[in-house]
Amino acid sequence: MARPGRKWMVVLMTLYGRNWITLFGGAMAWTSAMLIVGLAILVVLDVSSSPYIGILAFLVFPGVFVGGLLLIPIGALWERFRTGKKAATSELGPFPVLNLNDVHTRHVVVAVIVLTGFNLLILATVSYQGVVFTESPTFCGKVCHTVMEPEFTSYSDSPHSRVACVSCHIGPGAPWFVKSKLSGLGQVVAVCLDNYERPIPTPVTNLRPSRDTCEQCHWPERFAGDRIKVLTKYGEDEANTPSKTVLLMHVGGGHGGGKGIHSWHINPEKRTLYTPVDSQRKEIARVRVENAKGETLEAFSAPEGKYDAAKLDQSKERVMDCMDCHSRPTHIFRTPARALDEALAAGRLDATLPFIKKVGLEALTNAKGAEGDAERIAGHVREFYEKEKPDVLVQHRDQVDLAVKGLEAIYRRNVFPDMKVTWGTYTSNLGHEDSPGCFRCHNDEMISKDKKAIGQDCTICHNVLAWDEANPKILTELDIQ
Repeated sequence: MARPGRKWMVVLMTLYGRNWITLFGGAMAWTSAMLIVGLAILVVLDVSSSPYIGILAFLVFPGVFVGGLLLIPIGALWERFRTGKKAATSELGPFPVLNLNDVHTRHVVVAVIVLTGFNLLILATVSYQGVVFTESPTFCGKVCHTVMEPEFTSYSDSPHSRVACVSCHIGPGAPWFVKSKLSGLGQVVAVCLDNYERPIPTPVTNLRPSRDTCEQCHWPERFAGDRIKVLTKYGEDEANTPSKTVLLMHVGGGHGGGKGIHSWHINPEKRTLYTPVDSQRKEIARVRVENAKGETLEAFSAPEGKYDAAKLDQSKERVMDCMDCHSRPTHIFRTPARALDEALAAGRLDATLPFIKKVGLEALTNAKGAEGDAERIAGHVREFYEKEKPDVLVQHRDQVDLAVKGLEAIYRRNVFPDMKVTWGTYTSNLGHEDSPGCFRCHNDEMISKDKKAIGQDCTICHNVLAWDEANPKILTELDIQ
């Protein structure tokens, strides 16, 4: 009597060893299954940060696994067809005979059921984990390293760095999930063929409405009141003298009748619509406000002839939402001046190092994405101190070296030569420091038929409590550092 272990080996050989096709398919399936389990353990234990482990575990090897499983029935059918042709008489029917009274057949059926359950468990697990992996920031930002390096770098250093990419770019629900996966296939092809745009244009036209994404966390109807905003800047003098501008921002709320930015632009009792001229919506030709019934309350237009009439006819009117102002809430790129001010305020650059704002601004402004920029930044800083402040270089060489590293870090954070991203490539519409922003609509050229302008009165959005003051009194009174 055959031993149980040997008996099941015979059963497995019956399933997999019928011919070279089934044997090869079984080897593919079992080998890939073991590799999937092994790599999945590495992912769970976070042994490596490489995104390619996830790709192999949840995308590549599952495909090999399914391919191997398909080869097994294909090989069995081929074997049956080959055997039937060789037989002198056709004793084989169109379907295999399943006689459960036969011990060997019964063992084969049990083995098939167990293996099928095991296979389904693996497929269900890797399918789920595959979806989870393709929606992770690691997959979005690190797999196509060169393409997504600017966006992933800025994301990692943003207020939303703990929010998954898909939460903002896709949001909840099946329709946009499917749409994103179909769009992703096109992007994969573009990367493989190396025919994607450099720099990647800001995805303005195909973004989901902010009510379905941003407002899952941010509830504009509950924004209310005013907020204090302090802007710190450093001078280009020897002492890098800091100054502060204090603004009282009229944030407002989304409810009707209130005062403030959000009270007007996202009031549920009325809608603001506009007609952009360009694909990035940097220039606005018409603005219209309508009530909840769809009746136009006010309409403003740019001067006649300013924009091409044919182009305007092709432009689509858009309902204003969060992203029209908060155009880069996560992928934030700074100008040299703002990046330096932030680094000095945060202590990443030593504000006591003489002229570091001046020399740093010169070095960064001249570094626009050419080969050897990092060396030129270091050379410019050291040359300045050698000529203008040799005593500083002698006494504080370590501080100068740290400043060079800090400036190089600012450069690497905002400039990416391989993707042709440099200073000012990506600007935000929030405010009006780095781009026209608010002034796209709020300008004296945008007028109604009765010659009323939208206007650009600063106090609509904020009051200036202090302007470029060394020690604003208001901050002392409010005990704000």
